Amino acid sequence: MLNSEISARREKAISRGVGMQTQIYAARAKNAEVWDVEGTRYIDFAAGIAVVNTGHCHPKVMEAVSRQLGAFTHTCHQVLPYENYVSLAERLNAAVPGDFDKKTVFVTTGAEAVENAIKVARAHTNRPAVIAFGGGFHGRTFMGMSLTGKVAPYKQGFGAMMPDVYHVPFPVELHGVSTQDSLDALNKLFKTDLDPARVAAIIFEPVQGEGGFYPAPDGFVRAIRALCDEHGIVMIADEIQTGFARTGHVFAMEGYGVAPDLTTMAKGLAGGLPLAAVCGKAEIIDAAGPGGLGGTYGGNPLGIAAAHAVLDVIADEDLCARANELGSRLRQRLESLREATPELADIRGPGFMVAAEFNTADGAAPSPEFTQKVRAEALKRNLLLLTCGVYGNVIRFLAPITIPDDVFGEALDILEDAIAAARENA
Repeated sequence: MLNSEISARREKAISRGVGMQTQIYAARAKNAEVWDVEGTRYIDFAAGIAVVNTGHCHPKVMEAVSRQLGAFTHTCHQVLPYENYVSLAERLNAAVPGDFDKKTVFVTTGAEAVENAIKVARAHTNRPAVIAFGGGFHGRTFMGMSLTGKVAPYKQGFGAMMPDVYHVPFPVELHGVSTQDSLDALNKLFKTDLDPARVAAIIFEPVQGEGGFYPAPDGFVRAIRALCDEHGIVMIADEIQTGFARTGHVFAMEGYGVAPDLTTMAKGLAGGLPLAAVCGKAEIIDAAGPGGLGGTYGGNPLGIAAAHAVLDVIADEDLCARANELGSRLRQRLESLREATPELADIRGPGFMVAAEFNTADGAAPSPEFTQKVRAEALKRNLLLLTCGVYGNVIRFLAPITIPDDVFGEALDILEDAIAAARENA
């Protein structure tokens, strides 16, 4: 079977609305390596978009899922509950930042987690409005894409967005937006368009994912916390891409010294199985009445079992320290290329949530063209990379945190060659 044959079938069978990064069809995978249907090996620096932080088919995760598969696959927790759902909630309540009583609800996708966080915040405050940030990504449902701060491709052609959603600029010094600029925009919003007494929640990513891997500055996060406290607003940290050791912490908010009221999570939670959650202050979560939260597949037993194993692997293999080590090595290699690569405008990111941003060689403008050349040259050499950013000029590095040293070193060599080749063909 050939990739091209499947691709031709896909064109006839699958909606074009499902975007494709490659036409490589996976046949099997292990840790940070994937083999396609033609037997070609690739090094995976995407990890299913930060999903398999513990690697493809980690033995402990596979064993846990296999055990659960032999017991039962679905009863619906709202009908016939199961103990490991409860114990996973207990573990997350203990792990999520915040020195207060917490409760958790499980759903299936990150977008669902965001939707439920907004529902809970509105129920708790009896307020309608929500504030999000330019460049943020919170999902493709109507509330999710309304909160998302990027038009193309997420909002184009889908009509009116949800009401009472407001955006302000996210602080990105590289793009001329300081923390003070963002806070000034918030204050202006409160003066001209929105009474803060109408705001249920402010939602943000500690490190913007799709928006370009821009870390939220410490002062900005603390100021948002103070603003929420002042006006009785629920602070929501969207940790869907930052969670589960990716930033060198189990949750990125651990690095800020303040805690959100609610935390959304998905992606890396269950090692590749669909599972998401909202965790936060018990009195806020409990604002929703019985039946107001949940879903048929929410907290599926296989995902719950996998998530227990993922938390075990993070602790047993000290993946937070491993993320910091790998991220440091990656940033050092990228820094070594700066002199020969004037297009390389910025290298950033905590832990192993690292990004490289590329501009034109004269630094005058973002260069999605050069960025795509780097991605394409890497793919020719069997290294899978992802791009992101409002301008499409950022490469985000999301290899499994369990990647072996020799495979990681091989990938860094390919990356260096790909950047050099992109320059030669510029």
